[in-house]
Amino acid sequence: MGTIDISYSSLLIGLLLLILPVYYLWKFKTGLVKATVIGIFRMIIQLFFIGIYLRYLFLWDNPFVNFLWVIIMIMVASQTSLSRTQIKSKILFIPISVGFLVSVVLIGMYFLVAVLQLENPFSAQYFIPIFGILMGNMLSSNVIALNTFYSGLQREQQLYYYLLGNGATRQEAQAPFIRQAIIKAFSPLIANIAVMGLVALPGTMIGQILGGSSPHVAIKYQMMIIVITFTASMLSLMITISIASRKSFDPYGKLLHITKEKKERK
Repeated sequence: MGTIDISYSSLLIGLLLLILPVYYLWKFKTGLVKATVIGIFRMIIQLFFIGIYLRYLFLWDNPFVNFLWVIIMIMVASQTSLSRTQIKSKILFIPISVGFLVSVVLIGMYFLVAVLQLENPFSAQYFIPIFGILMGNMLSSNVIALNTFYSGLQREQQLYYYLLGNGATRQEAQAPFIRQAIIKAFSPLIANIAVMGLVALPGTMIGQILGGSSPHVAIKYQMMIIVITFTASMLSLMITISIASRKSFDPYGKLLHITKEKKERK
Protein backbone atom coordinates (compact mmCIF):
# COMPACT_ATOMS: atom_id res chain seq x y z
CA MET A 1 0.00 0.00 0.00
CA GLY A 2 1.36 3.41 -0.96
CA THR A 3 1.43 6.58 1.07
CA ILE A 4 -1.93 8.23 1.74
CA ASP A 5 -1.79 11.77 0.37
CA ILE A 6 -2.82 14.73 2.53
CA SER A 7 -5.07 17.18 0.74
CA TYR A 8 -4.57 20.91 1.22
CA SER A 9 -7.83 21.15 3.14
CA SER A 10 -6.69 18.32 5.43
CA LEU A 11 -3.33 20.01 5.82
CA LEU A 12 -5.10 23.18 6.94
CA ILE A 13 -7.11 21.16 9.46
CA GLY A 14 -3.87 19.68 10.76
CA LEU A 15 -2.27 23.10 11.14
CA LEU A 16 -5.12 24.10 13.46
CA LEU A 17 -3.42 21.96 16.12
CA LEU A 18 -0.87 24.77 16.48
CA ILE A 19 -3.52 26.88 18.17
CA LEU A 20 -2.94 24.89 21.38
CA PRO A 21 0.81 25.54 21.87
CA VAL A 22 0.48 29.13 20.62
CA TYR A 23 -2.30 29.73 23.17
CA TYR A 24 -0.11 28.63 26.07
CA LEU A 25 2.81 30.68 24.76
CA TRP A 26 0.49 33.69 24.84
CA LYS A 27 -1.18 32.84 28.17
CA PHE A 28 2.08 32.63 30.08
CA LYS A 29 3.52 35.73 28.39
CA THR A 30 6.59 33.93 27.08
CA GLY A 31 7.22 36.50 24.36
CA LEU A 32 7.54 33.65 21.86
CA VAL A 33 4.20 33.97 20.06
CA LYS A 34 5.48 36.25 17.28
CA ALA A 35 8.66 34.20 16.77
CA THR A 36 6.61 30.99 16.67
CA VAL A 37 4.11 32.30 14.13
CA ILE A 38 6.87 33.71 11.92
CA GLY A 39 8.86 30.48 12.23
CA ILE A 40 5.90 28.32 11.27
CA PHE A 41 5.04 30.59 8.33
CA ARG A 42 8.64 30.45 7.10
CA MET A 43 8.71 26.69 7.51
CA ILE A 44 5.56 26.26 5.41
CA ILE A 45 6.78 28.55 2.62
CA GLN A 46 10.28 27.06 2.58
CA LEU A 47 9.04 23.47 2.51
CA PHE A 48 6.66 24.20 -0.36
CA PHE A 49 9.46 25.74 -2.40
CA ILE A 50 11.84 22.92 -1.49
CA GLY A 51 9.16 20.41 -2.52
CA ILE A 52 8.91 22.04 -5.94
CA TYR A 53 12.71 22.19 -6.31
CA LEU A 54 13.19 18.57 -5.20
CA ARG A 55 10.56 17.45 -7.68
CA TYR A 56 12.72 18.77 -10.50
CA LEU A 57 15.90 17.43 -8.90
CA PHE A 58 14.36 13.97 -8.95
CA LEU A 59 13.23 14.41 -12.55
CA TRP A 60 16.64 15.62 -13.75
CA ASP A 61 18.58 13.18 -11.56
CA ASN A 62 21.83 14.85 -12.61
CA PRO A 63 24.92 14.14 -10.43
CA PHE A 64 26.31 17.65 -10.98
CA VAL A 65 23.03 19.33 -10.02
CA ASN A 66 22.63 17.03 -7.01
CA PHE A 67 26.12 17.83 -5.72
CA LEU A 68 25.54 21.54 -6.35
CA TRP A 69 22.48 21.27 -4.10
CA VAL A 70 24.67 19.75 -1.38
CA ILE A 71 27.14 22.64 -1.67
CA ILE A 72 24.25 25.09 -1.26
CA MET A 73 23.09 23.19 1.83
CA ILE A 74 26.59 23.36 3.28
CA MET A 75 26.80 27.12 2.72
CA VAL A 76 23.39 27.69 4.31
CA ALA A 77 24.24 25.40 7.23
CA SER A 78 27.56 27.20 7.77
CA GLN A 79 25.88 30.60 7.83
CA THR A 80 23.21 29.28 10.19
CA SER A 81 25.87 27.92 12.53
CA LEU A 82 27.69 31.26 12.53
CA SER A 83 24.50 33.14 13.33
CA ARG A 84 23.97 30.94 16.38
CA THR A 85 27.44 31.39 17.84
CA GLN A 86 29.19 34.42 19.26
CA ILE A 87 32.46 33.69 17.46
CA LYS A 88 33.74 35.87 14.62
CA SER A 89 32.78 34.70 11.16
CA LYS A 90 36.34 34.95 9.84
CA ILE A 91 37.41 32.38 12.42
CA LEU A 92 34.63 29.84 11.98
CA PHE A 93 33.26 30.07 8.43
CA ILE A 94 35.99 28.11 6.64
CA PRO A 95 36.45 25.51 9.44
CA ILE A 96 32.72 24.83 9.64
CA SER A 97 32.33 24.64 5.86
CA VAL A 98 35.28 22.26 5.50
CA GLY A 99 34.07 20.15 8.41
CA PHE A 100 30.59 19.85 6.91
CA LEU A 101 31.86 19.13 3.40
CA VAL A 102 34.42 16.48 4.33
CA SER A 103 32.12 14.71 6.77
CA VAL A 104 29.02 14.66 4.61
CA VAL A 105 30.94 13.44 1.55
CA LEU A 106 32.96 10.75 3.36
CA ILE A 107 30.17 9.36 5.52
CA GLY A 108 27.40 9.88 2.97
CA MET A 109 29.27 8.21 0.12
CA TYR A 110 30.40 5.39 2.42
CA PHE A 111 26.76 4.65 3.22
CA LEU A 112 25.59 4.90 -0.39
CA VAL A 113 28.47 2.87 -1.87
CA ALA A 114 29.54 0.40 0.82
CA VAL A 115 26.25 -0.17 2.67
CA LEU A 116 23.49 0.33 0.10
CA GLN A 117 25.85 -0.74 -2.73
CA LEU A 118 24.07 1.45 -5.27
CA GLU A 119 25.12 1.28 -8.89
CA ASN A 120 24.58 5.04 -9.06
CA PRO A 121 25.29 6.59 -5.64
CA PHE A 122 24.44 10.03 -7.06
CA SER A 123 20.83 9.02 -7.69
CA ALA A 124 18.67 11.85 -6.35
CA GLN A 125 16.32 9.41 -4.62
CA TYR A 126 19.07 8.46 -2.17
CA PHE A 127 21.75 11.12 -2.54
CA ILE A 128 19.61 14.15 -1.60
CA PRO A 129 17.77 12.67 1.45
CA ILE A 130 20.88 11.06 2.96
CA PHE A 131 23.06 14.12 2.58
CA GLY A 132 20.22 16.31 3.85
CA ILE A 133 19.69 14.32 7.04
CA LEU A 134 23.45 14.33 7.68
CA MET A 135 23.58 18.10 7.34
CA GLY A 136 20.66 18.63 9.70
CA ASN A 137 22.19 16.56 12.47
CA MET A 138 25.69 18.02 12.06
CA LEU A 139 24.30 21.55 12.26
CA SER A 140 22.60 21.14 15.64
CA SER A 141 25.47 19.28 17.32
CA ASN A 142 28.14 21.64 15.97
CA VAL A 143 26.37 24.75 17.24
CA ILE A 144 26.08 23.36 20.77
CA ALA A 145 29.62 22.01 20.83
CA LEU A 146 31.30 25.13 19.43
CA ASN A 147 29.47 27.43 21.83
CA THR A 148 30.49 25.19 24.74
CA PHE A 149 34.10 24.92 23.57
CA TYR A 150 34.72 28.64 23.13
CA SER A 151 32.69 29.80 26.13
CA GLY A 152 34.68 27.35 28.26
CA LEU A 153 37.97 28.67 26.92
CA GLN A 154 36.97 32.27 27.60
CA ARG A 155 35.59 31.50 31.04
CA GLU A 156 38.50 29.33 32.21
CA GLN A 157 41.51 30.82 30.48
CA GLN A 158 43.56 30.42 33.65
CA LEU A 159 43.17 26.65 33.48
CA TYR A 160 44.19 26.65 29.83
CA TYR A 161 47.30 28.76 30.51
CA TYR A 162 48.10 26.69 33.60
CA LEU A 163 48.17 23.54 31.50
CA LEU A 164 50.34 25.23 28.88
CA GLY A 165 52.69 26.50 31.59
CA ASN A 166 53.12 23.00 32.94
CA GLY A 167 54.35 21.57 29.68
CA ALA A 168 51.11 20.61 27.97
CA THR A 169 50.90 21.01 24.22
CA ARG A 170 48.19 23.25 22.79
CA GLN A 171 46.12 20.18 21.90
CA GLU A 172 46.51 18.76 25.41
CA ALA A 173 45.53 22.09 27.00
CA GLN A 174 42.44 22.27 24.82
CA ALA A 175 41.42 18.68 25.57
CA PRO A 176 39.32 19.47 28.71
CA PHE A 177 37.32 22.05 26.77
CA ILE A 178 36.82 19.73 23.82
CA ARG A 179 35.68 17.05 26.27
CA GLN A 180 33.04 19.37 27.72
CA ALA A 181 31.89 20.37 24.23
CA ILE A 182 31.45 16.73 23.22
CA ILE A 183 29.58 15.88 26.43
CA LYS A 184 27.24 18.86 26.04
CA ALA A 185 26.49 18.22 22.37
CA PHE A 186 26.27 14.44 22.29
CA SER A 187 24.78 13.49 25.67
CA PRO A 188 21.18 14.17 24.51
CA LEU A 189 21.79 12.20 21.31
CA ILE A 190 23.24 9.25 23.21
CA ALA A 191 20.30 9.33 25.62
CA ASN A 192 17.87 9.26 22.70
CA ILE A 193 19.73 6.37 21.08
CA ALA A 194 19.53 4.35 24.30
CA VAL A 195 15.71 4.46 24.42
CA MET A 196 14.99 4.43 20.69
CA GLY A 197 12.24 1.98 19.86
CA LEU A 198 11.13 1.71 23.49
CA VAL A 199 10.07 5.23 24.43
CA ALA A 200 9.53 6.57 20.93
CA LEU A 201 9.66 5.48 17.30
CA PRO A 202 12.13 7.57 15.28
CA GLY A 203 10.90 9.79 12.47
CA THR A 204 12.81 8.12 9.65
CA MET A 205 11.41 4.72 10.55
CA ILE A 206 7.85 6.05 10.82
CA GLY A 207 8.21 7.85 7.49
CA GLN A 208 9.33 4.69 5.72
CA ILE A 209 6.52 2.61 7.21
CA LEU A 210 3.97 5.24 6.19
CA GLY A 211 5.56 5.20 2.75
CA GLY A 212 4.87 1.48 2.39
CA SER A 213 8.15 -0.12 3.52
CA SER A 214 8.02 -3.15 5.79
CA PRO A 215 8.97 -2.56 9.46
CA HIS A 216 11.92 -4.93 8.96
CA VAL A 217 13.41 -2.76 6.23
CA ALA A 218 12.57 0.48 8.05
CA ILE A 219 14.37 -0.71 11.20
CA LYS A 220 17.59 -1.46 9.31
CA TYR A 221 17.51 1.93 7.62
CA GLN A 222 16.90 3.64 10.96
CA MET A 223 19.88 1.85 12.52
CA MET A 224 22.15 3.06 9.76
CA ILE A 225 20.76 6.60 9.86
CA ILE A 226 21.67 6.79 13.55
CA VAL A 227 25.15 5.42 12.87
CA ILE A 228 25.97 7.76 9.99
CA THR A 229 24.53 10.89 11.63
CA PHE A 230 26.38 10.20 14.89
CA THR A 231 29.65 9.53 13.05
CA ALA A 232 29.35 12.49 10.68
CA SER A 233 28.49 14.87 13.53
CA MET A 234 31.54 13.81 15.52
CA LEU A 235 33.86 13.94 12.52
CA SER A 236 32.66 17.37 11.42
CA LEU A 237 33.11 18.73 14.95
CA MET A 238 36.68 17.44 15.23
CA ILE A 239 37.60 18.85 11.82
CA THR A 240 35.99 22.20 12.64
CA ILE A 241 37.73 22.57 16.00
CA SER A 242 41.07 21.45 14.56
CA ILE A 243 41.00 24.08 11.79
CA ALA A 244 39.37 26.81 13.89
CA SER A 245 41.99 26.44 16.63
CA ARG A 246 44.67 27.59 14.22
CA LYS A 247 42.77 30.85 13.76
CA SER A 248 41.80 31.24 17.43
CA PHE A 249 45.27 31.30 18.99
CA ASP A 250 48.50 33.13 18.27
CA PRO A 251 51.77 31.22 17.61
CA TYR A 252 52.41 31.10 21.37
CA GLY A 253 49.06 29.53 22.19
CA LYS A 254 47.39 32.69 23.51
CA LEU A 255 43.66 32.91 22.90
CA LEU A 256 42.85 35.76 20.52
CA HIS A 257 39.85 38.06 20.64
CA ILE A 258 37.32 35.76 19.00
CA THR A 259 33.96 37.19 20.05
CA LYS A 260 31.85 39.01 17.49
CA GLU A 261 31.64 42.76 17.72
CA LYS A 262 28.20 44.23 18.41
CA LYS A 263 27.75 45.34 14.80
CA GLU A 264 28.55 41.84 13.52
CA ARG A 265 26.11 40.26 15.97
CA LYS A 266 23.33 42.38 14.57
